[in-house]
Amino acid sequence: MTDRKFPIGPFIKQENYSEEQLHSFIRIIETIPSQYRALVEKLSEHELEKRYREDSWTIRQIVHHVADIHYLYYLRMKKAISEPDYKEMTLIDMNAWSVMPDSLSGPVSGSLLALEGIHQRYILLAKSLTEEQLNISYFHPARQLWFSQKDALAIAVWHANHHMGHIKWALEEI
Repeated sequence: MTDRKFPIGPFIKQENYSEEQLHSFIRIIETIPSQYRALVEKLSEHELEKRYREDSWTIRQIVHHVADIHYLYYLRMKKAISEPDYKEMTLIDMNAWSVMPDSLSGPVSGSLLALEGIHQRYILLAKSLTEEQLNISYFHPARQLWFSQKDALAIAVWHANHHMGHIKWALEEI
C-alpha cells in the first residue's frame, strides 16, 4: 500500500470563517454520527480489523478514536467557554488510547452511541455560542497554533471526514 495518510488533505486553518461556513460546520457535525453508523454498523468482525495502509489503525480503532476525540472537542469547547483560565487545550496520547483493550477489541456499537450522544450536546452548545464566545481561543501545543471555537468546529468536520476517508480506503481493500 502507498502512504495513504490524508484522504481529504491536511487540515488548513483559515484566518476567519463566515457565518454561513459556521452554520455549515454545525449542520455537518449533526450528520457525523449517522454517517459513521451507516458506514460501519453492519461490518463483520473481520471487516472491522481491516486497515487503510500498512501499520495503520483498524476500522474498529478509528471508530473508537473518532468517538474519543469528538468527546474531547466538546470538552475543550465547554472548558474554553466556562473557564477563563483555559488557555492550553487538553491533549491525549491518541496512539496510547488506540491500543487500549476497549479500542482494540470493543464493539463499535458503544462508540457509535457515544458519538450520537456527545454530538447532540456538542451541537446544542455550538448553536448557543455568541460571536464573543466563538472567538475565545486556546493554544494547541502539538500544532503550535491558537484555535478559536470557530477553528474547533472546522477541525471537527475535517477530522470526521478525514477518518471516514480512511475507513472507505480500508473497505476498498476487502
